[in-house]
Formats: sequence, structure tokens, C-alpha cells
Amino acid sequence: MVQYERFLFFQSFAKILIIAMLKLFNTLTRKKEIFKPLRDKKVGLYTCGPTVYWHAHIGNLRTYIFEDILKRILIYNGYKVKHVMNITDVGHLTSDEDTGEDKVEKAAREKKMDAWKLAEFYTKAFKKDLQRLNIIEPEIWCKATDHIKEQIDLIRKLEKKGYTYIIEDGVYFDTSKLKDYGKLAGLRKVKQLAGARVEVVPGKKNPADFALWKFTPPGVKRQMEWDSPWGRGFPGWHIECSAMSMKYLGETFDIHCGGVDHIPVHHTNEIAQAEAATGKAFVKYWLHGAFLVLKEGRMGKSEGNIITLEDLVKRGFHPLAFRYLCLTAHYRKRLVFSWENLEAAQRGLESLVYFVQEIYQKNRLKRKNRKIRNYQKKFLEFINDDLNIPRALSLAWQVSRDKNLSQREKYFLLSDFDKIFGLRLNKVKPLKISKQVQKLLKKREVLRKEKKWQEADKIREQIQKLGYLIEDTPKGPKLKARLEKILS
Repeated sequence: MVQYERFLFFQSFAKILIIAMLKLFNTLTRKKEIFKPLRDKKVGLYTCGPTVYWHAHIGNLRTYIFEDILKRILIYNGYKVKHVMNITDVGHLTSDEDTGEDKVEKAAREKKMDAWKLAEFYTKAFKKDLQRLNIIEPEIWCKATDHIKEQIDLIRKLEKKGYTYIIEDGVYFDTSKLKDYGKLAGLRKVKQLAGARVEVVPGKKNPADFALWKFTPPGVKRQMEWDSPWGRGFPGWHIECSAMSMKYLGETFDIHCGGVDHIPVHHTNEIAQAEAATGKAFVKYWLHGAFLVLKEGRMGKSEGNIITLEDLVKRGFHPLAFRYLCLTAHYRKRLVFSWENLEAAQRGLESLVYFVQEIYQKNRLKRKNRKIRNYQKKFLEFINDDLNIPRALSLAWQVSRDKNLSQREKYFLLSDFDKIFGLRLNKVKPLKISKQVQKLLKKREVLRKEKKWQEADKIREQIQKLGYLIEDTPKGPKLKARLEKILS
């Protein structure tokens, strides 16, 4: 009997361990896998950064929020994360087919700006967006223009191994020489992967072949160009990520992320050139976030319908309301954006923030009881199930409504969960009303009793400018601090 009880105990313990293990959907294998890092509790994470010729739109930013959630979950599980993100400031052409103008050079010409200064301006704008969204910055930022040598060195390796050829406009990778080219996209043959891709570059051997180095056209003077063993020019778009990720994370590393639009071309080509050069597996786990779309369809600069984070702020939304909206949908499912959905997300964020403000506890919970541990176990189960944040967020609201939990217990749990949500609930403090605002509030009440409504409204506007909202109730006015005042 004792042995049987021990068996049941260890069986249940084993189930808890399995549930707690982090499981991620790997695009490469098309299945959910238990995450096992290459080096014990250390994780190498590479996330594709922006091409800095314009502001990032909220569709781009959804991907960075998903990657931030992933990073937070890895840290929550006790992993030490080395996160690398690139800044593409050269080489990304207006067409994925290696044609057209460099996006940064084109934008600089149109704006009559120096290309280097333009790239720096939009890099700073991007980093400001990350800060507003409470996205943890990578440990390493790497610009393509700072790693020209590494990119040339990688091309030379590929050349020595016979994977390259030269045509009039540059050095190309011969995809027909790699048997498993296209495996990330689930297509085994180069012809299949090319699909509707048209061979628009004269001299290309295969439609899917891609540029490793582009020559500066005769008679053209680019702002960004370098000497190379093959001629003066600039690197292709894909080579930068392979060169920089391997420099900082090694020839094989744990996780590479990006949007689903990177799967068929950019990430497929990254794998091809990296594995051809090293003969090793490039990345163990590939994670991709789904699109944020408008009701009318995809958002993009070419579609002329982009919405930036600044556009949301100008319409009165807090940046974290957009982050909250992203938490409501699983990262692998499309998120339809509408102003109505964003308004609902802002209301949800406000309700959560004001609730935390009401139950604020200065002193932390010293002991975890069974109720606390059960909630934490559920939370870990949800977030470790391929980043199921919608279920985790639902659990947070369940905590807020649980009558069997004390305020201290609720505050502890919501603060703990916010290590993943990233809604800055740790910034929330009890409401403090200054003497100036108290005087204005009393003055407004006198005016209201005297039915001097216009003067009372002016007082309301003054109070709002000081960062407070007034809700008139049968018991009198109720004051709330604006989100930007609480979460700053």
C-alpha cells in the first residue's frame, strides 16, 4: 500500500513537471515541442529588427510585443537570455526579388537627407516605441552597416564551398546546390518555393536564388557602399542576419523569431546561407508571429494605410492599451485591429490598473499558501503552453474576482503575473491628491450647487490637465488619476 501511494505521488509530481515545461510551436517542425536549450539554462535569442527608413507601424510592433513576451517567459522560467536584435540600415530593397532601390537610400533621396542620419533618426524613433510599450531592449543591438566585414567573410566562405556565382548586378547564392532549401516554408523543391516569384534579374540560374552582394550600378554614386573582393557595392538583405546572429550567438543557437512574412524568403534564405557555410544546423527553434490586420486587409506602407503608435497616442490612447490588446490574442493567430477593439482594450487596462491601485500593498506577501501556489501553477501552465497569454490574462481577472483571496494575495499574484504581461503594474501606487486639486474639487462642487455649469466645466478641464479624471456619482465626485500619470 505504501509503495502504491508513493507511485501515485511520483506520478502526479511527474505530471506537474510535464505541465510546467515550456512548450513552443516550432515553425521548422510544424509542431509544439518541449523547449530544451543548447546550453543548460542559457538561451540565445535572435529577433529580426526594423528596416529604419520609416516609422514602425502597429503591425510591426505586435511582433516585437510577442517576442518580448517570449523573452519574459524564458526569464520567468529561470533562463538567462542573450537577446540580439539587428537594425537593417542598408541592403533591404523595395522588392524581395533583389530588384528596386535600397529602402534607406530611396527615403533619404526623397526627403533630401543624409542616409546615415535618416537611419539614425528612425532607429531612435523605433527605440522610443519599444520604451513606450515597455518592451525590454535586447542585450545586443547590431547594425548592418557596422558588420560589413562579417558579411563579406561569410560570402567568401560560401564562395569557397561553391555556393555562389557572379552575374552583372552582383554575387548570388545558388539555391539548387542545397538539397533542403525551403524546409522552413515546408517546400522541398526550389521550383515550388519560387512559385509565383518571377525571374526578373537577368542571369539568375534559379528563380529562388538571392543576392549576397549587390554591385553599385555604373554611373551611380550611393551614400552607402563599400569595397569588396567582387566589386564596390553593398550587402544583400539576408546576409546580415546570418552573419550577425552567428557572430554573437554562435553557429547554432536556440531561438530565432520574426513575423510570418519572413518565413518564405528572408528566414528561408538565412537558413540556406548559414547552413551552407557551416555545415551545421543554424537555429533549433523558429517562432513566428501572425499579422495584425485591419478589417479591410493587411496593413503596410505600400498599401498606404499604416497606423503608428504615435497615431494612437494622438487619439488619446495610452501605448500600453495597444500592448493590452495584443495580449488578448494568441501570437500565432491574426489580430484584427479596430478603434473599437482598442477602446475596449484601454477600458480593460484602466480597470486592471485602478483595481491594483485600490488593493496596493506596501509590504510584500511573506508566505505563499496553497491558493497562491495553485494560481501560480495555473499561470505557469498557460504561459508555458506556447505562450498562451489570453488564458493567462483571463486568469488574472479571475484572481481579481476571487472572494477567497485577500487584497494582499491578489496584489502579490497580479504583480507576479505582470512580469509577463509587462503592463507596468509595479508602477501603480495609491492615489494621492494634491492640495491644489482638492481646492479645485471643492470649488467645482460649490459651482455645481450654484448651477454655474460652464464655470464648473472649466474647473474640470483644469483638473484634467493636472492628470486626473472626475466621475460624478450620487455620493459625490470620484477622482481617478489618468493612466499616463499612474504608469509613467
